[in-house]
Amino acid sequence: MFAPIGGIVPVVLTPFTPDNRIDWEGYEALIEWYLAHGSEALFAVCQSSEMQFLSLQERVDLARFTMDKVKGRVPVVASGHISDSAEDQKAEMTAIAATGVDGLVLVTNRLAQKDEGTDVFRARLEDLLAALPKDVPLGLYECPAPYRRLLTDDEIKFCADTGRFLMLKDVSCNLDVVKRRVALTKGSPLAISNANAAIAYPAMQAGSKGFCGVMNNVHPDLYRWLEDHGTSHPELAEELAVFLALAAMCEPMGYPKLAKVYHQRLGTFRHDHCRTITYDIFDKFWALDVILDRIEQGTAQFRQKIAALG
Repeated sequence: MFAPIGGIVPVVLTPFTPDNRIDWEGYEALIEWYLAHGSEALFAVCQSSEMQFLSLQERVDLARFTMDKVKGRVPVVASGHISDSAEDQKAEMTAIAATGVDGLVLVTNRLAQKDEGTDVFRARLEDLLAALPKDVPLGLYECPAPYRRLLTDDEIKFCADTGRFLMLKDVSCNLDVVKRRVALTKGSPLAISNANAAIAYPAMQAGSKGFCGVMNNVHPDLYRWLEDHGTSHPELAEELAVFLALAAMCEPMGYPKLAKVYHQRLGTFRHDHCRTITYDIFDKFWALDVILDRIEQGTAQFRQKIAALG
């Protein structure tokens, strides 16, 4: 039986050069930034990585590069199956598995269409499981694109009972659902990892294994502090949880380009080029630069408060 993967797990961005190639120097710097800011695992080749806009070779190269640079310091999981057909998905996932990642993450909306039920999901999942190496730990991801397919309780229980699944990136955005899923998977290696910043702290308190949301691209260390020390400092934890929820309201303002701009400002990498978002986010979202200023300011203030605790 595999050990769960959880904690603070960033969904890894893909920096690009202005001529639309992967910026490997910037990507390596980003990996080090995640690790220096409290990340406990990395989720490479996901929606935040713009996987729907990457070739299969690029997805494989990203997974392998991440493993090579992390060098076992934290687990690395990766997805990257974006095709509709089962055979193409098998080829994609087999190629990602061959990179040696610590976990292979299956996207739930690739296993059944909107109008298809658990019987179809089970059949496609079992077919895919039979084709994948049995020694590779697996994860599940309720990716919102092209549509969000939340798992049913029966589907989660089935996956938990296989013993092969070690994480679910939960995109229900509902604390009651998170609590129910934590109870459903108790005693199994399947860890529920909430992805919604608004419920991040109460989800941790309810048994969700850390946080696996997009705002780990901004201040993963603050979520890590909540995870590790929030219960010992309840007043500061509640104050921080409010800030994190409000800061996350910027997510619809052109993410993932928004996060790339943030890292460009930090100096992590040089370019904010994005394949997913091609419009000018500052033209579309007025005063966005000021919002980013405030998020940086608030992040620095909470880091100071945490440091003052000793």
